[in-house]
Amino acid sequence: MIFIEQHQAVIALILLAAMFVVFMLEWYPPEVTATVVAGLFLVLGFVPQEQALSVFANPAPITIGAMFILSGALVRTGVLEALAGAVTGRATAHPRLALAGFVLVTLLASAFVNNTPIVLVLIPVVIRLAQVLKIAPTRLLIPLSYAGVMGGACTLIGTSTNLLVDGVARQNGIAPFSLFEITPVGLVAAACGLVVMLILGPWLLPDRGTASRGVLLGETQFLSEAQLLDDSYDGRPLGEIAELTRPGVLVSGIRRGSQTLRKALAEEPLQKGDRLILRAATSELLTLRDNEALRIGLGSSADSDDERITLEAVVTPTKSVAGRALASMSLARRFGLRVLGAHRHDHIPAPRLGEVRLKPADKLLLEGPPGALEEMSRETNLVSVSQPTGRAFRRDKAPIALAALAGVIILAAFDVMPISILGIIAVGGILALRCIDGDEAWESLDGAILVLIFAMLLVGLGLQQTGAVQLLVDTLAPLLTSLPPFLGLLAVYLLASLLTELVTNNAVAVVVTPIVIALAEPLGVDARALVVAVMFGASASFATPIGYQTNTLVYGAANYRFSDFLKIGIPMNLAVGTAATTAIWFWFA
Repeated sequence: MIFIEQHQAVIALILLAAMFVVFMLEWYPPEVTATVVAGLFLVLGFVPQEQALSVFANPAPITIGAMFILSGALVRTGVLEALAGAVTGRATAHPRLALAGFVLVTLLASAFVNNTPIVLVLIPVVIRLAQVLKIAPTRLLIPLSYAGVMGGACTLIGTSTNLLVDGVARQNGIAPFSLFEITPVGLVAAACGLVVMLILGPWLLPDRGTASRGVLLGETQFLSEAQLLDDSYDGRPLGEIAELTRPGVLVSGIRRGSQTLRKALAEEPLQKGDRLILRAATSELLTLRDNEALRIGLGSSADSDDERITLEAVVTPTKSVAGRALASMSLARRFGLRVLGAHRHDHIPAPRLGEVRLKPADKLLLEGPPGALEEMSRETNLVSVSQPTGRAFRRDKAPIALAALAGVIILAAFDVMPISILGIIAVGGILALRCIDGDEAWESLDGAILVLIFAMLLVGLGLQQTGAVQLLVDTLAPLLTSLPPFLGLLAVYLLASLLTELVTNNAVAVVVTPIVIALAEPLGVDARALVVAVMFGASASFATPIGYQTNTLVYGAANYRFSDFLKIGIPMNLAVGTAATTAIWFWFA
């Protein structure tokens, strides 16, 4: 124990280096590695027990969690889907305008909503846009991620990294950052990044087909039918009905009596009793199901007082149902179930829903009483597998979700309350007004990121308590102070950027921030400028698919190689880093 007490700083740095190595080797998820090291810091006494719980008082994780829930509400109410649809809707007539629109939408949205869910929502939209423009999705998905990264760096709330750096800086005596204080630097960095993508993208972005269309399309697309129950749409052309012409809904036919219309559907006036043959994403299909003027799928309507649940089911590889048409299975009569839709991977399973002849691995979207679903799973070769991948949109609640987000932004900009408090109030409001259900709100929280943040805050506290931060400062100061102040600022940026490409950005934010604050005086640079350099260096990660969450998302969604990110990402890192450092120098130093 005496040895440990005498060499606390060195042991803490050894554990820190080991943690970074495990991060890079990816033996365990980052949050697991960070939690183990935080536990070792506690066991070794590097963090006094009375101070350990102080990390939970940091406002950054609270704000980050609130922003995740607000982002979830914007998804649930269809706001982000509507923005994306507005861009793709103009793609055919104005392709260049559509490309510029999707980049600007991503930049703007990412500045005020956590950029990770923004990119997640827009991935299938960008793939549709690529199909319309007849180009490979690999030409657009990396720019989508980069736009999300650059937009998120423009405000304090755009990315969890900025909030976390701000929280750590406060603990080290730096005055809190305002919402738009870093925006001038973010705009310069974004403008530089867009120019680099515009010039180098055509040569450096891969032009490659996708590995799996199923992965790229996001939510499951179901073949279904919608019958018009009343005269709500009588005489109105199909193309003028918003809920039937959204990007996630494709009407391929209108069945009227014994006749099926397939041509010029947008101009066709609808009539009561028409059955629309359509394909729709899960969320859109469930939204249409809630429309009282429509009856979705096969089967009779249930009493509104009945408890109904919705499940996805797959067909097992047995012979008893192979080749049977859905209409002949009488699921409504036998079990009281409604078949909302049918899906077959990479194929349209039939011209109409009732004509679908089941094959192994086909997926059905079913609705009915819980007992009926259990009975069906016992008596048939359909197996209930999960809740649906999407839920019905609550578009009537969209103004409330937008107002909640706008309230946080405006009140925080005028320093009426801290962002963390405003976030909690906004979350309470959208939950009370049912923009999003409680279970969905908690699902929208990225628990892994929050655990990682708390663990890294504990590690950061331990590095300070043991003197490890001061040891690093004493080691780096002679190297950096030999540089002119501007180059010292650039070196800090590049250090944060390099570490972010190798390990998780939130870990870099916690570890590097207190070090650069302590280096401010020897470098002759304002501490606030160095903190902003860490913000941008730890956020503007372009060169690897593991450096930032949005890069990882698009890496998994398309047929990318690791080298694809290096080719375009290294020039982006150098150009954006130089531009951001120059802006920081003029704005903060």
